[in-house]
This record gives sequence, structure tokens and C-alpha cells, in this order.
Amino acid sequence: MSTHSVAHPLQPGDRAPNVVFDAISREGKIALDDFRGRSPLLIGLFRGLMCPFCRRHIAAMAQLHPALHEKGVNSLAVVNTPVERARLYFRYHPIPGLLAASDPERASHRAFGLPLLEFTENETDWPYKVGMDVKKNMRVDWPGELPEPMDPAAADDLLNRKDGYEITGADQQVRVPGHMQLVGHFLLDREGVVRWSFTEVEEEGRNISRALNPQELMSAASEVSH
Repeated sequence: MSTHSVAHPLQPGDRAPNVVFDAISREGKIALDDFRGRSPLLIGLFRGLMCPFCRRHIAAMAQLHPALHEKGVNSLAVVNTPVERARLYFRYHPIPGLLAASDPERASHRAFGLPLLEFTENETDWPYKVGMDVKKNMRVDWPGELPEPMDPAAADDLLNRKDGYEITGADQQVRVPGHMQLVGHFLLDREGVVRWSFTEVEEEGRNISRALNPQELMSAASEVSH
């Protein structure tokens, strides 16, 4: 698996690296080069399945998959969860048609320039470090799911309880104490060049746990499918 790191998220016009993953939705490996020269690809790089927002983002990708597939765009969801744990989860929460892969080492996040955010006592250097004063003021708003805008950690706890998601040892082993992996989506054209992205890095933290805009994605997908 590629371990090359870049300092900032890949931007439109950047060539995506090849990364090789353990497949979750089938046996064997999935490589980004498998799609190069064949089809555009939407890749979602997420935290582990212990992140309730990531589970919801993956479910949203599965819902968008048929419309993207009609445009000739493949979709791949990547989670930090170890492969056997992830396979068990998706056995009970199917994602029909959506490819999924495991990256517990977060090599793909580094290769696409998504930082591992460090929580500090009082130093903020977004998107690499966030002080506790700033963290306490972060809010996630999911109407219908959360009773009110909440700080991300409290929202995680509430939604995990709501979902009945039990954190296991496999989940714990990929946690980095005092840190949070930032995540995002990247739309690649047939040649593996980034044409559109949506990540938690932008907006100084206001995108934390936010869902992408489906209309923006589908508009970009129409462009790469030509």
C-alpha cells in the first residue's frame, strides 16, 4: 500500500496516487489503478465505522451509487476499520452495489492529503492542530438526528447509543488518542485526476461531520462522464 504523504488535500487537476486496499465487499484487493483508464471514480475516505457520521455518509454514498453508475461513475468507500470487523458490520448493514475497502493504517488519507488532526491544550493551527477552546465551540447540526447542534464528541456518543453500535477492540485499535482523522470525498476522472472534492479540511472546521451536497456532486459527475 502506498504510504506517500502530501501536505494538503489534493485539488482539482491533481493526479490521484495509486493505493491498494483490502476489499470489504468481496475477497481480494482493490487498487485505484484498477479504475484508471476505465471509469471515473468517487472515492470516500472515512474514519472507522465507530464514527456514526461516517456510517451515515457511507449509506448516503450507497443511495447515490445508482445515479452515479448511470453516468458511468464507480464509487468506493474506504474505512479505517480492520477488514474482518468491517465485513461483519456490512453483513448486517448492506450497501448494495457500493464497493468498500479497509485502510486501518490510513495510508489513503495521507496520500490524498487529509491530516490527522491533533487536539491540543491551547494551540490551533488548522487543519493540523486544534486547541480545546476551539474544539469546545465546534458544532455539528443534523436535524432529525440530533436534538440541537452539538459538539462532535457528544454527537458521536449520542448517535452510537441511538444506533446501538458497540465499540469493539478492533475499533479501538485504530483510534489515535487525542487525534481525529479528517475525511473527505474525491471525484476522479477516467485518468485518475481529481475533478471535484469535498473535505473536512475546508471552512476552518465547519465541515466536520457535514454531508456533501448531492447536487454539486452530480453536476461534477456529469462533467467527468462526458
